Formats: sequence, C-alpha cells, structure tokens
Amino acid sequence: MSKNGLPIVTSAIRIRSRSMTRERPGDRPMLVAAGQRRISIRKPSKVPRKRPPPNPTRMPAEFAPSPNIAQLRPSATIAVSTRAKALKAQGRQIIDLGVGEPDFDTPDFIKAAAARAVASGQTKYTATEGILPLREAIASMAAARWTGAVAEAPVAADVVVSGGSKQTLFNACFCLFGEGDEVLIPTPAWTSYVEIVALSKATPVAVMGDPARSFLVTISDLDAAATPRTKGIMLNSPSNPTGATYDRDALRDIIAYCTAKGWWILSDEIYHRIAFETSAATSLELTRDRSNLIVIDGVAKSYAMTGWRIGWAIAPRAVAKAMTDLQSHTTSNASTPSQYAALAALTERDAAEESITAMVRAFRARRDAVIALLSDDGAPPYIHPTGAFYFFLDVSAISNGGDDAGTVFAATMLEEHGVAIVPGTAFGTPGWVRLSYAAAEADVLEAMRRIISAYRAMIAVPV
Repeated sequence: MSKNGLPIVTSAIRIRSRSMTRERPGDRPMLVAAGQRRISIRKPSKVPRKRPPPNPTRMPAEFAPSPNIAQLRPSATIAVSTRAKALKAQGRQIIDLGVGEPDFDTPDFIKAAAARAVASGQTKYTATEGILPLREAIASMAAARWTGAVAEAPVAADVVVSGGSKQTLFNACFCLFGEGDEVLIPTPAWTSYVEIVALSKATPVAVMGDPARSFLVTISDLDAAATPRTKGIMLNSPSNPTGATYDRDALRDIIAYCTAKGWWILSDEIYHRIAFETSAATSLELTRDRSNLIVIDGVAKSYAMTGWRIGWAIAPRAVAKAMTDLQSHTTSNASTPSQYAALAALTERDAAEESITAMVRAFRARRDAVIALLSDDGAPPYIHPTGAFYFFLDVSAISNGGDDAGTVFAATMLEEHGVAIVPGTAFGTPGWVRLSYAAAEADVLEAMRRIISAYRAMIAVPV
C-alpha cells in the first residue's frame, strides 16, 4: 500500500539486469514484457547537441510506401464510385451501378434502437469483442443452423464483432496466415480478398472456375491448384461479383474436402439472406466439424446497414481470442451505438423478416426485368444470378477490348453513356464487367438498355 492509501500495482514488464547487454551506450536497460518482447528505452543525452541552422532550401520528405503496402492496389469498386461522383459534381447525369450496397434505407426499428442507445448513454467503449447481448444473439442464430454436436455449437465466446465484415476478414487472415502460406481464392472474387491475403504476407492463389458452371469451382479445380503450402481457402456464396450460389451438396463436398486437407475455411456469408430460387446454404449447416471453420457475416447487406459498420466472425475459441487480441491493438471495439442497432436487427425478428422479405422481393423483380432485356439477340452473355444483387456480363467479344475488354467497356459506358459499372479485372476476370441492380428499377433498366446498345455497337462486325 502506498502512502496515499492506493494499492501499489506491479508492472507485468520487468527490467533486465544492468549487467546484460544494452541496445547502445546511453540506453536505459531493456524491458521484457512477460518474458517475450524486448523494448529499449533511450534516455536523453546529458551532452547538449548543436542543432544545424535552418535550411530554407530543404525539400520536404518524399513518401515511399513501406514494404507492407508496396504492392497494395486501391479498391477498383471504390475508384469507380469516386469517378462517378466526380462526374455528377460536374453536372453529368450518371446512373451508378458500381456500388455494392442496398439502395434501401435502414429499417426504422433499427434506427430507433440506435437512438435509444445513444439517449441512454451507450456511447462508451465496450469489450473489444463486442457487447455480450449482441454476441449471444449472433451465437444463437449460428447454433440454430449448426448440425453438429450440441456441446460444440457456437457460443458467445466464439464470436468477435468488428467494424464491418471487411475488418473481420482482415483480422482472420492476419491471425491465420503468414509468409510462405498460400490461400486459394475461387475466381472471380471480391476485389479485397486478394489484397487482404497479401497484407497478411501470404500468397493469394486464384482458382478460376468454368463460366459454363457460373464460375463455381469444383473439388477438381481446388485439387489442381493446391500445393503443400496451401493453408486456407476463401468461400463466398452467394458470390460477389457473379451472384451465383453453390448448391448444398456441392458446398458440403467442398467443405469436407478442405477439412480433410487440414485447411482453414473462411466462409464469407454476407449475402446468404439475399437468395432467390432457393435459400442459400450456410457452412454451419453442412459440417459437423467447425475446428477449421471461420464464418464471416454482418448486417450490411441483409439489413441495409452498410454505413453502420458491423460484421463478425464465428470461429474456434483460440482463433476468436487471437482476433480479439489483434483488434484490441488496432480499432478496439466496433461503434457502440451501431452494436445496439445490430442487436435490434438480430433480435426483433418479426420486423427484421418483414424488411428482408420486402427487399429481396424487390431485388428479384429487378433481376427478372434485367434478364428479360438480356434475352434479346445481341445482348452480352451473363452469369445467371441466384443471389446477391449483381449481374456479371461477358464483354470479351468487343472489337477494341484487347486483353482487358472489361476495363475498355466500363470506361466507355461511364464516359460516353453515363453508366458506372465495375471492370472485371477487379475480380480477376478482365473480359467481364459487374453491375449492381441495387438501384431504382427504372434506372437499372435504362442503364441496361444503354449497356446492350453499346455492346452491340462495340462487338466485331463479321465481314
């Protein structure tokens, strides 16, 4: 006990003996945190140093990217959106089908829950991994889908809430993979998968699916791409950018194959509630072993909450703890009011189901209307979307496209026809383009008419 009556707290960091080697003369003894990392504290020199006179001609330091981000590419989808906004600011009328977010507003009951949370003072830090009621709600929904042993069903301790599913994916990759590892990415794939894996120092390996099978990969495709260095796989169903969905049997077989290989499975299920012909299967329904499974989900798409930034992982306990520890040193907890908004989305079931059903019904109506236009002669080939809210069009036949027809076509559509779409090179398929039908139906159909007309004009004309 100290003199002022407060308890004396001993640090977990102990000071090394003065007889031990120091970093350099003049340094204080190195510190060792829990017997792990050495920290050198440099004390000020007692000898005053002469400072050089100001140099008025000195040039400012030039930025050179660190090796951590030297190969990082900016998000192509964000780049398209930024260019579209710039053209709008110039007075151009642009139909923006590049953005990957629902055009619906967040349901009122969710906004009201966030307002109540703010009014009641829920604006402080929370536990890094998220508030317990939200994690319990997530675990409860996951456990309802789980088909394995009851004792192994997900619980709150297996859940980590982050600032969106993108952060969740980053945290998972950063904790699971490293230099020398390879991660299989069925392609075409969401643009950030490759960059996130590369930031974790692992090597992303594209596994190209067959367009005749809607680009959905098979076990044979994965087997051909695997090496002894393969450590994990990214799965995404329904798919961004194609809208294709794995059927239950195919996804079950892939999960079983990856589990037998001992790979980590990162299953991105952010679109699983937006499905049309049949419900999209989730990984927890298709396996009895989740020791290598990390499920990534969130409220962004299904609940029209992209700006609230709430995503989560359901992971084996050790992985969840590692992700929590990592997050504690980066962003800490996700936004507190947003967590309470997400809690309402997951627990006020009747209101949530009403909103989701209405949104999916609208998406399906738009999808069907676009399919009717694409059935005309001369329209570009496309992947039939059974989920999400994207069309993936094959524009490789345009006459001046070269090796990157998608980029040429997307640039032409934006600059000459006022329609923003994303070139397929962002997803690993340069002959294709992606468009989102998360926009007013009239705008979607007008944009598609322009796309079809431009495509007909740009394809090679037989002599």
